[in-house]
Amino acid sequence: FVLGRTSGLYFALYIFVIGCQLLLVGFVASKILPGARSDFLLEVPPFRLPKFSNILIKTAYRVKWFLKEAVPLFLLGTLGLFVATKLGVLKYMEMAGRPVVGLLDLPPETTEGFLLGFLRRDYGAVSIFKALESTRGGLGPDPIQLLVSLVVITLFVPCLASFFVIIKERGPIKAMLIMTFIIPYAFLVGGMLNMILRAF
Repeated sequence: FVLGRTSGLYFALYIFVIGCQLLLVGFVASKILPGARSDFLLEVPPFRLPKFSNILIKTAYRVKWFLKEAVPLFLLGTLGLFVATKLGVLKYMEMAGRPVVGLLDLPPETTEGFLLGFLRRDYGAVSIFKALESTRGGLGPDPIQLLVSLVVITLFVPCLASFFVIIKERGPIKAMLIMTFIIPYAFLVGGMLNMILRAF
């Protein structure tokens, strides 16, 4: 949706850059943190038409798990956003992040979008799009700025609720290490992409 206002070239570049990062980080991680290989065993089950009752039971189980595990984390993330907004913490974080956003040749208004993207991912991309559009006086967002911002927000930690899930799955120390790597790396990739696109 957000890249729909630009040409297909920018969408192709977006897919290419994100795909390259997945391959690169996966390769480096396999060298730094090698895991034990497991035997690949695949047993093909007999194909049968599923029973409607089994579908209902499994769906109910999945919904129950989601409501029990994920929804409280989403509510906690939303509460964190509400408290940060009311206490003015969001404004101070926005002011602190403006120099970093400036290194990507993005307007200061996009800082709010990155913060919202961490607290509520569904607001982040739309907020950045509106900020870029407003700074161009209704001419539409600069496609390079739009591409760079979307690459950064995609490589970012998905959202606050996801961060809580990482803490639950990996523990607080590993979660903080993951955050310490992901945030600078996302802006580094965005900065390099911006330099390359501006140069060529």
